[in-house]
Amino acid sequence: MVELQINTTQNVNINFTAASVGERILAWGIDWLFKIAYIIVTYQIMFKLLKFDEMVQDMDKWSQIAVFLMFYLPVIFYSLLFETLLDGQTPGKRIIKIKVVKIDGYQATLADFVIRWLFRIVDLNMMSGVVALISIITSPKNQRLGDMTAGTAVISLKNNVNISHTILEDLKQDYVPTYPMVIKLSDNDARIIKETFKTARKSKDYKTLIKLRTKIIEVLDLKDVKHDRDHEFIDTILKDYNYYTQNM
Repeated sequence: MVELQINTTQNVNINFTAASVGERILAWGIDWLFKIAYIIVTYQIMFKLLKFDEMVQDMDKWSQIAVFLMFYLPVIFYSLLFETLLDGQTPGKRIIKIKVVKIDGYQATLADFVIRWLFRIVDLNMMSGVVALISIITSPKNQRLGDMTAGTAVISLKNNVNISHTILEDLKQDYVPTYPMVIKLSDNDARIIKETFKTARKSKDYKTLIKLRTKIIEVLDLKDVKHDRDHEFIDTILKDYNYYTQNM
């Protein structure tokens, strides 16, 4: 099991598990089942039902090839199309619960998916996928050549990232912030506050909670504190910080 540490745009390190070779092969196999199903359905409709082969008999050879190729473009661009539309997933990847992400924490772009798609020629089509298999096994981040070039990796979504390990807070959709002055804080400030808060609550160190509350009020220059209990106040500060930074 390979662990990947991705630094998000909020400078938060989140650990993910890289998708295994087995998961990637299984997703690839499922995707091929979808491709084969498309080919069969297209063939039945175009050649059996609509007699399309008879319609193109008067065309020259290259025109016929161009027309037939047009119908199979979805198969050729399958992975590029779906990874772009489904945010790094194909139907196979979605079923297996794996996803393509940028290892620098930024959103993968169309250019990244194009690079991965182009390298499929080397990774998957040459030597029947042996190149991709060797690359994934020997890479410290389970990357094939296309991933290395695009700066991406395939992660498993089955592992649940513990949100308490980051500065992120689990906010409800209808959450209403209380202290807008939290935007004065930096990510590092929020991380220190959360770590201190967690440690003090766990050890029931009420003196530290009081000091932390006092320091926050001082730094943010809060005049109207709406929470009497220290832990409720600090917890609200952390949630408010995440609310504003995630919506900026």
